[in-house]
Amino acid sequence: MPAATVNGLTVSSGLAELTTVPIVGAPLAGGPSTAALAAAVSEAGGLGFLAAGYKSALAVESQLAELRALTSRPFGLNLFYPVRGTVDESAIAGYAERMRTEGKRYGVAPGEPRWTDDDWRAKLELAARERPDVLSFAFGCPDRETVEWLRECGCRVWCTVTSAAEAAHAAAATVDALVVQGAEAGGHQSSFHDGDEQPRPLLALLAEVRGATDLPLIATGGIAGAADVDAALTEGAIAAQVGTALLLTTEAGTSEPHRQALRSARETRLTRAFTGRRARGIVNRFMLEHDPFAPRGYPQIHAVTAPIRAAARRLGDAGGINLWAGTAYQRAEDGSASELVERWGHALRG
Repeated sequence: MPAATVNGLTVSSGLAELTTVPIVGAPLAGGPSTAALAAAVSEAGGLGFLAAGYKSALAVESQLAELRALTSRPFGLNLFYPVRGTVDESAIAGYAERMRTEGKRYGVAPGEPRWTDDDWRAKLELAARERPDVLSFAFGCPDRETVEWLRECGCRVWCTVTSAAEAAHAAAATVDALVVQGAEAGGHQSSFHDGDEQPRPLLALLAEVRGATDLPLIATGGIAGAADVDAALTEGAIAAQVGTALLLTTEAGTSEPHRQALRSARETRLTRAFTGRRARGIVNRFMLEHDPFAPRGYPQIHAVTAPIRAAARRLGDAGGINLWAGTAYQRAEDGSASELVERWGHALRG
């Protein structure tokens, strides 16, 4: 893809209208995402993202207004694509019963297992009205008609993929770019179908996806420094999406027990224990005790454990909450997100 020079840094022409630094802030749904964080990344020359996941359309609209008050720079909005897969209802009910004992630890009852589309239609209509510069999707890709409608409304459309097959599917839907998520990424695996396949390491996956499509690629997973960004660019990405590296920043809404865990030296694993969908986090008590019994079932299991995790978070108990983190989480730093993006951009300029 052709490139342009912006402030001394070579930026893909597909990204030059949006950024001066080839760094994208991951959406970080579930608490860490704030308007202040997205604005800080954008103001520093990257592309900040606001997460719409787990929020009502009305709440997202309010945060978009807050974000626009903080920056006039381009930004993105991320939505969860609703997938209703086949689940074992009896296994989900059994796990919900198991969570009653866990809930007693914090003086709360587990939630009821239920499927929801996360206010899908209302959020799509909001995006069409508000027209964020980029609208990205996780867990799946809208059909071609929906993608073309969103593009006609003025949004660039990105889709997160974890395989060459998903990349080809998204390309057929006429998306503008692909966010390629490697195994190293923290939080949920954004695969279209939540199977048990071993996720591919980022650089290997980039090569596979690059062979399946000519679309611009944004790399994500294990990006914790300018050298990681440079490695992704070398493998054909036009930018790197940063998630875990932003969790300790002052603008992030990361809870205090989560922040403390990010300063530890424990391993990370993929687990369904918290939400019913595979996600990478720092190993803690909850994961060790419940992962062997956790069935596939998202967002049903998320609804079951949400009240328990909220109570544990209020009490500052890192043993009872999801500690989403990528494999390079120990390299996350305290400080301002804008300073981090600026520093990485300076290092990339050499």
